Amino acid sequence: MSFTDKAKSRAQELAGAAKERIGDATDNERLRAEGANEQSAARARQAGQNVKEAGRNVRDAFDK
Repeated sequence: MSFTDKAKSRAQELAGAAKERIGDATDNERLRAEGANEQSAARARQAGQNVKEAGRNVRDAFDK
């Protein structure tokens, strides 16, 4: 995962957290759910990239 991809995922996660907190403060259930969804999507993307990197590391270990 490149630095740019990591930064984008982190920014999306932080934006989701902000939306969720604003939803809590304003008692807006839709905004709260939207924020939670954005956070989940960002975390899932990060997890997927981590799995791909781990697979590459294992493959590289056997190639040497």
